[in-house]
Amino acid sequence: MISRPVRVLALSALALALAACEREKIGDINADPGRFQNKEVSIAGEVTQSMGALGQGIYQIDDGTGKLWVLARNRAVPAKGAYVGAKGRVQPTVTFLGVNYATVLFESGRRSVDRTSD
Repeated sequence: MISRPVRVLALSALALALAACEREKIGDINADPGRFQNKEVSIAGEVTQSMGALGQGIYQIDDGTGKLWVLARNRAVPAKGAYVGAKGRVQPTVTFLGVNYATVLFESGRRSVDRTSD
């Protein structure tokens, strides 16, 4: 039999894991970027623009509620039209290759996403 403290700990860990997987709407991030600043968030949508060079790049994701730039370091950017999920930390302003971008997600992970999973 599992003791009560072990069950509570297991349920707490499960709740935290599920909360960490929840996707944010890009419209919510753009509406109040300060609320998400330096916090790890997950987003998913279609890549509408992408550019990269020398193992880093920037691409834009549109989830239907808004668009958000994602800065990828040490990896290639996805192609325009790809449907991806990205996670990372939100920053209010970033300069990449001499161009200023509004709110940006510093990518820490990425995966292909099935369009029907939204």
